[in-house]
Amino acid sequence: MELARGVYSFPVTVSYPDRTLTINPAGVETPDGGLVLLDAGFPDTVDLLADALAEEGFGYDDVEYLVLTHQDGDHAGGAAEVADRADAPVFAHRDDAPAIEGAEDPIKGDPSDRYDPAPVDVQVVDGVEIRTAVGPLQVVATPGHTPGHISCHLPDAGVLLAADASVAEDGELRGPNERFTPDMDRAIDSLGRLADLAFTDVLCFHGGHVEAGPEDVAALVE
Repeated sequence: MELARGVYSFPVTVSYPDRTLTINPAGVETPDGGLVLLDAGFPDTVDLLADALAEEGFGYDDVEYLVLTHQDGDHAGGAAEVADRADAPVFAHRDDAPAIEGAEDPIKGDPSDRYDPAPVDVQVVDGVEIRTAVGPLQVVATPGHTPGHISCHLPDAGVLLAADASVAEDGELRGPNERFTPDMDRAIDSLGRLADLAFTDVLCFHGGHVEAGPEDVAALVE
């Protein structure tokens, strides 16, 4: 799904015995026609993500950078294989990089069942920008869901890639899922930071695309 010119959602649906789950990795075109891929999905959804990329005319060979929004397994679980297939460097916030690389256990889940570690080639911090075909992709530190959680803002496209800083339900924005957010106070503060940005569309990793602006995010903080 193309959210705006050069900005994509790559929905991947996974079926379990008791439920169906859809996740929404994102992509932004680069100036030379490649792709910045945001998040890699689960370890067992790498092929499904390849199918989702193909539906929009992309393949792993087009991925120039893999940006992980945080350490959770539904975002970073497939990173090692995706990065290998794409031959692309991995970016992640410095506070989550140790868990992604295997130097530390992820803060959630059973450590004995963790995903394969992936090398983080570039450790990012708040304010880092990545050049894309639709203007700068700005890294916004949004800790709370994990210590090194990031969202990404595309000011020229008017798009906020929220990752898990917020979720969408029935076409409306909601705050972060408290069940999976160890530090809700920081997560709410992070929403306040997002409310200071300018955008008309939000992509949530869980729940997908919502037409919403900063005033809608601000309402979640009140």
